[in-house]
Amino acid sequence: MSGKCNKVAVIGGGAMGSALVAGILKAQLMKPSDLVVSDIRKEPLEILEERFGVKVTENNAEAAASGEVVICAVKPGQVEGVLKEINPVLHSGHLVISVAAGISLAFLEKHLPSGIPVIRAMPNLPALIGEGVTALALGSYAGKDEQEKAETLFGAIGKVITLPEENLDAVTGLSGSGPAYVFLVIEALADGGVKVGLTRQVALKLAVQTVIGAARMVEETSEHPAVLKDRVASPGGSTIAGLHVLEENKTRGTFISAVEAATRRARELQNN
Repeated sequence: MSGKCNKVAVIGGGAMGSALVAGILKAQLMKPSDLVVSDIRKEPLEILEERFGVKVTENNAEAAASGEVVICAVKPGQVEGVLKEINPVLHSGHLVISVAAGISLAFLEKHLPSGIPVIRAMPNLPALIGEGVTALALGSYAGKDEQEKAETLFGAIGKVITLPEENLDAVTGLSGSGPAYVFLVIEALADGGVKVGLTRQVALKLAVQTVIGAARMVEETSEHPAVLKDRVASPGGSTIAGLHVLEENKTRGTFISAVEAATRRARELQNN
């Protein structure tokens, strides 16, 4: 069946590697025995083995040899070393997916045997709780079947979108850095609530649910955010008074500039 994976190797048992394992098993995409995780550290392997019953090994090449799909979930500085380790065991039947930020498809393909399908995946922080969004970029030898496999796997930890590689820095600026912007908004809303007399606990609870509810409305109604905003802001009311202050302080432009600055920095890091 197209898009179905029989065996997956996850190299790196850190936060993102563990999130992928948890998501894949929760979605029942495969059995624990079809997943193998490798890491140079024993502690995360012991935790994953005990929690999920997956196979574990400290040998990256051994893991890669047993997986139809090899997900490289290590830090950018470790990628080249991992690719050298797994290179001898890879063949045309493998698909290699890298989640390392700033590591280009060209770099990955250069350090792997010719013809190996490669995909870059860029999940964001909420993927750790299954609510992320992952951007995929396909390498020279990755086709529709490989794309569907990657979309299926990363769909287990949130939404998935496939884009040209040149768009990934913009993805970093928006959805990669975006959770930090939203955390700041939640914190600020809660602080505002405290300032006008709410307890910290109540203010934070209201702020969190307000953001969740607003986001769900945009998603489920498919209406433009401006339309929904206007439905809240009645003539001469409290909401339009608050919106006026936000506009006076250039809040909208500040968020746009933040995405732009993060994108620019991502491009600089990619070129280093």
